Amino acid sequence: MDVPGDALLADLAQALGARLEAARDRLVTAESCTGGWIAKTVTDVAGSSTWFDCGLAAYSYEAKQALLGVRAQTLEEQGAVSRDTAIEMVSGALVHSGASVAVAVTGIAGPGGGTDDKPVGTVWIAWKRRGGYPHAELFHFDGDRDAVRRQTVGEALRGLERLL
Repeated sequence: MDVPGDALLADLAQALGARLEAARDRLVTAESCTGGWIAKTVTDVAGSSTWFDCGLAAYSYEAKQALLGVRAQTLEEQGAVSRDTAIEMVSGALVHSGASVAVAVTGIAGPGGGTDDKPVGTVWIAWKRRGGYPHAELFHFDGDRDAVRRQTVGEALRGLERLL
């Protein structure tokens, strides 16, 4: 998979913003491994205040629980990098915002933190529309920390486009 550069990420964000604005939708992001990079990318688009509601960067277990409503049991049994955590993050982002569309990401960007079961580059991304069912996908990205995070941002934006 190619690592998206700044220009491609900007193009994806611009196109997404146009779709969100036309549909009168508002976006919320819930980010762990990207640390707010998705929110930064979409708010780089002039006029994003008409379609971007807020972004939550929740790295710790405590923040995922307090800000996004992720259950302690989910984190203890599945870990932060899991399908269930991503789904609870995306659902919680909608509950705790005024947005109509959400994306959540949780993963291991590296260089450390990986395990045999969840190596560096393992990322779960979840998308959801208010009132709809969440959809989550597992990705295994290659490259260094920057490459994993860039690929995560790109796939998060592409997934939002598909959702719309």
